[in-house]
Amino acid sequence: MKNSKLVIWFQELRVPFFTASVIPVLVGTALAYSAANVFHPVLFILAVLGIVALHAGANIANDYFDHTSGNDWLNKNVTPFSGGSQLIQQGLLSPKSVLIAAWIALSIGGLTGIIILLLTKSFFILALGIAGLLGGYFYTASPVRLGYRGIGELIIGLLFGVLPVYGSYYLQTRTIDFVPLVPGIIVAMLIFLVILVNEFPDAPADSAVNKKTLVVVLGDKPAVWSYRAVLLATYCVIIVAILIFKIMVFPGLLYLTTLPLAVLALKSLNCDVLQKSGGHTVNKLTILLHLAGGVMLSLGFLLSGS
Repeated sequence: MKNSKLVIWFQELRVPFFTASVIPVLVGTALAYSAANVFHPVLFILAVLGIVALHAGANIANDYFDHTSGNDWLNKNVTPFSGGSQLIQQGLLSPKSVLIAAWIALSIGGLTGIIILLLTKSFFILALGIAGLLGGYFYTASPVRLGYRGIGELIIGLLFGVLPVYGSYYLQTRTIDFVPLVPGIIVAMLIFLVILVNEFPDAPADSAVNKKTLVVVLGDKPAVWSYRAVLLATYCVIIVAILIFKIMVFPGLLYLTTLPLAVLALKSLNCDVLQKSGGHTVNKLTILLHLAGGVMLSLGFLLSGS
């Protein structure tokens, strides 16, 4: 029984998707090492722990509040990448236990942030931590429900892209700089694509509860073209960054090695397939693109700084 409970909570946490929160910290920390030749391992570990705890709390809170809105109950097209964990719907977890778990995870993230604040005495880091805590909880929580208001993808791009990349860089260097915005924007666009492609199967249920995701607002075909445009934009930004910033040359060239994955993702991008619960190829490729892109950027910064 204990093992089965552990498995259930592992599923509820959606541990395999924690790469979405770890990658931006890796990128920002690697950039700091490349730019300033600094690395504070304790701060790095605390940053990873904090953002993973906030990510876990957001995942669990989303399950609870998508339960209360009826969203996950209406979803008949659940995939391994969308539709929530469905553990409440299956009767494997009670709504109360899920909500309490969300509060615990978010509290761990908040306490980690307080430790970082005591070590750094940086109110900039405090502001970033508060943004992550509130953004993760109120993504689906009333009365804000950011994910229901047509700005969910943008919020995710900020919380899992620009802010953690910049925050991780600042945490190591204590320097306000323009350069971290470039990899931050790249990571933001990659996680945007992950969220976007996972919204297609959920669109009927999202529409039924007035959850205004980009797929619901734009429709299937315009959303597909949005995916193509944003994916292409990541490579355009990288090429421009290579030409402008010396520090981006090696990371940018390594990032360009992900082009074959991008081509495969674009070939797999099809409205009819995206709407089916069995059409997971493009979802997997998009997640792999996010992971590979982040690793290539981080590796490029580390190698150029060594």
